[in-house]
Amino acid sequence: MKNSIKFLLVALIMFSFSAVKAQKEVGIWKTIDDETNKPKSHVELYIKNGKLYGKVVKLIDPEEENPLCTECQGKLHNQPIIGMQMVNGLTKRKSDWFMKLGILDPANGKTYDCKMWLEDENTLNVRGFMGPFYRTQTWYRVK
Repeated sequence: MKNSIKFLLVALIMFSFSAVKAQKEVGIWKTIDDETNKPKSHVELYIKNGKLYGKVVKLIDPEEENPLCTECQGKLHNQPIIGMQMVNGLTKRKSDWFMKLGILDPANGKTYDCKMWLEDENTLNVRGFMGPFYRTQTWYRVK
């Protein structure tokens, strides 16, 4: 009996640590444009059914108030960028999150394969792929 209780306690503690580790990406992140190196938006990352999603919650210095995604296709065409889901169900791997066609760039309406990984608790690397070509942005946690 005592051994089974110890086992359950150890298993519970290990599960708690793994759940906390998986949640580190959750929160609001300031995106930095990789071409201008200027802050662009705030994206809220959240986990739903074990997958990582993200939506735009704020635009920093937009050219117009509440801009629409004019370049997006299908149901997202002409929808407001604020509130738009742009990270689409990335799956946790050993040290990163990944999904084919997992991230939308509202600036051009294109969807890219996506890989995300933490550099540290407050720095997130976000890489969008199109075939062998990629661009990487660094996002910073909003405190």
